[in-house]
Amino acid sequence: MKMLRFTVFTSIFTCLKARIQTGSALISPGCRRSCQMCQACTHTIHRHKQHFGWSRDTMPVHFVRSGDSMCFECADASGGQIDATATAQTLAALDFERINPLNGPVYVEGAEPGDALKITINRFYPSGQGWTANIPGFGLLADQFREPSLYLWRYDPVTLGPALLGHQGARVPLKPFIGTIGVAPAEPGLHSVVPPRRVGGNMDLRDVAMGSVLYLPVEVEGALLSLGDTHAAQGDGEVCGTAIESAMNVEIHVELLKHTFLSAPRLTTPGPVTCHLDRAGYEVTTGIGPDLLQAARASVSYMIDLLCRLYQISAVNAYMLCSVCGDLRISEIVDMPNFIVSFYFPRIVFH
Repeated sequence: MKMLRFTVFTSIFTCLKARIQTGSALISPGCRRSCQMCQACTHTIHRHKQHFGWSRDTMPVHFVRSGDSMCFECADASGGQIDATATAQTLAALDFERINPLNGPVYVEGAEPGDALKITINRFYPSGQGWTANIPGFGLLADQFREPSLYLWRYDPVTLGPALLGHQGARVPLKPFIGTIGVAPAEPGLHSVVPPRRVGGNMDLRDVAMGSVLYLPVEVEGALLSLGDTHAAQGDGEVCGTAIESAMNVEIHVELLKHTFLSAPRLTTPGPVTCHLDRAGYEVTTGIGPDLLQAARASVSYMIDLLCRLYQISAVNAYMLCSVCGDLRISEIVDMPNFIVSFYFPRIVFH
């Protein structure tokens, strides 16, 4: 089977190389428009080239070399099921087999187990709309928030000015990033896209943002890189289970690093990571106890209560705001038997 895959990959790559040498177009007119003439991109991974789940046996949709740049046309986390006409009732009809579509996979020539991909996030081209939802049964406080709730966001895709939460007076600073990015695992079979893995995946790491450099360990020939689940904003923790889920195009640059034997993903940021939130300070609540998860739940619950009291907003809206711009932090983990988990909510949202 491995020899068959290699033969097919080699054949397709040879064909693709011929297209490059003859000057055949690799970037669609649609991507040129949406990416504002992204001349740095040598490849486009189109929106319809999707898959659901991680597998070493998924056939690649594109082939690249170390040093190439790519434009990925990413759908939102619902795969387009939640649009501008959606309501809370839409959530009950979601097809969860279509959640978190991944663009790819992309075969990186020369990548082998033990290598690493160095991925530079060059730029985002946001759509200007998104959504945040409380989906029953999902989220850190799923037992407290059992009813569906949905908020549809609109924002300026050029200026990326703060997004307004209805008439609540809340304005959420934006910072686009890639929620799901990874390569295929070595284990056979199809693996869910929901949990993160040592090869990346649904990490929801807010700082996989413009200018950051992500390193991913390679476990299979060609790496089989995929990404999706783009967000306009999110707090560390994504506590209600969703961020500002938003379709957008992403421009990345890929380099192959040989024989690195990286154990897990790592990230380098170009500078401070919370400048968009810091200017007015924070409200901070704490959860204290011997269980980190329960302490995290307590800190978020106390923050929801505080926001409801300070700003007269509903509990579910406070919960969703915590998810899109508040940060969970482990403040103390050594003074056993109790640990402290803090929740930081940026005051700039209401100022």
